[in-house]
Amino acid sequence: MNSNMQKSHSLGFSLVEIMVGLVIGLLATLVIMQVFSVFEGQKRSTTGGADAQTNGSVAIYTIQREASMAGYGMPVFSTQNPALRCDPLPTFGGAGLFPVLITDGGAGSDTLTIRYGSTQRGGIPVAGTFAGTSVTVTNNLGCQVGDVVLVVNGSSCAMQQVSALPDNTHVTLAAAPAVMAGNIACMGDWNEVVFTTAAGGLTRNGIPSTADVVSLQAQYGLTAAAGTSNTVASWENAAAAPDLTMRRRIRAIRIALITRNGAYEKGVVSYTCNTAAPKPNQTCIWTGDPTPVNVDLSGLGSDWDHYRYNVFETIIPLRNMVWSSNTL
Repeated sequence: MNSNMQKSHSLGFSLVEIMVGLVIGLLATLVIMQVFSVFEGQKRSTTGGADAQTNGSVAIYTIQREASMAGYGMPVFSTQNPALRCDPLPTFGGAGLFPVLITDGGAGSDTLTIRYGSTQRGGIPVAGTFAGTSVTVTNNLGCQVGDVVLVVNGSSCAMQQVSALPDNTHVTLAAAPAVMAGNIACMGDWNEVVFTTAAGGLTRNGIPSTADVVSLQAQYGLTAAAGTSNTVASWENAAAAPDLTMRRRIRAIRIALITRNGAYEKGVVSYTCNTAAPKPNQTCIWTGDPTPVNVDLSGLGSDWDHYRYNVFETIIPLRNMVWSSNTL
């Protein structure tokens, strides 16, 4: 009896028991992998969403910081020197005078160009007497060698550069300006900053600035008519470079940036803007308007809708144009 019991205990596992154990182990492994896959997907979405949120905030701040300087240094505070009424607008070194220019990108991203001076004197204009490259002024305080000078005579304007300061009452220009009468203002370095998107990120003067920004859209904020009003009555796309009448009405710009979460989703998670049948995560901008605008992201690839997007919007008052509204 005891011998038979010992033989029975020494037989080990049967094939059925081993197979049952394998099935249980495989089921447990399958459950663990499913849980891990779901958790990893959620982690990627959360991490990618946080990165997109951060990148969008940084990109908006970067543009806003530059745009707040738009037009600084221009002699726009005197009715005798209405630089914003220059027609045509002068240029220097390829950079135009007007503080903000939006170039419509069609189905792609817009391009935003911001211009401002670096003078510490605010571009105070003084009357000048011109003789070739030499300009006699009452006082050239505020000018430095290398500064860009704006010459204004009514609606005729020219831009040139200071090459020397012989004494306190003279300014020598690098070349004779196209306008040889009127007032001059030293604007310091005339900076031109260009924002657009390329290679999946925001660029500043062609240099990558912020990652994961896939679209930049911008509009002008216009008053109802040219004059002293600073109330924005309408928002308009940049169909072409603003003419003189439109330039006199611009008081603000509004920006929309779209950032993309880098985590690829197996199913469709983003949708074209459709206010009639709204879905979550639509590619809509200007949602406060009666008719929001869809941003076409199909140029990002046929699988564009397998990524999640965030929209960032802001309105930026052009304070230097607001302050000079009496000269517009």
